[in-house]
Amino acid sequence: MRAVLQRASSGRVKVDGEVVGELVPGRPGYVVLLGAGKDDREADALALADKIVGLRLFEDADGRMNFGLEEVGGSLLVVSQFTLYADCKKGRRPSFVDALEPGAAQALIERFVARCRERGAQVATGRFQAHMEVELVNDGPVTILLDSKTLGAAKA
Repeated sequence: MRAVLQRASSGRVKVDGEVVGELVPGRPGYVVLLGAGKDDREADALALADKIVGLRLFEDADGRMNFGLEEVGGSLLVVSQFTLYADCKKGRRPSFVDALEPGAAQALIERFVARCRERGAQVATGRFQAHMEVELVNDGPVTILLDSKTLGAAKA
């Protein structure tokens, strides 16, 4: 699985003009754009969730990234995004053959969200396969790319 994680002071996602998910208002958090690839399994979702919930990306009084979501009362906004598996090597139109088919992708993303909640994170989401508008204020900016395959997730 692939994720683009952005530390945010605010974030929300809308579908048809309606807010369907947002970070806890007035609190920082992470906006996570999350995609599943055709070789991804449950172990990938678990490893990525554990990594993201455990990251310390919020600054202490000395300006060092020493605090995680729990210490700052932060939350997650998880937005599914199959386009993270775009292959742009040839031509001008991306190929998405490496993205996991929708049914299995939705199950993995739901497992990722469940694991984050099991770890104590407050999680809001977008709506799977909907046209979404994502709004966020990237704080820092801090943007991190993560891939479960580089985190040592089981290859099963």
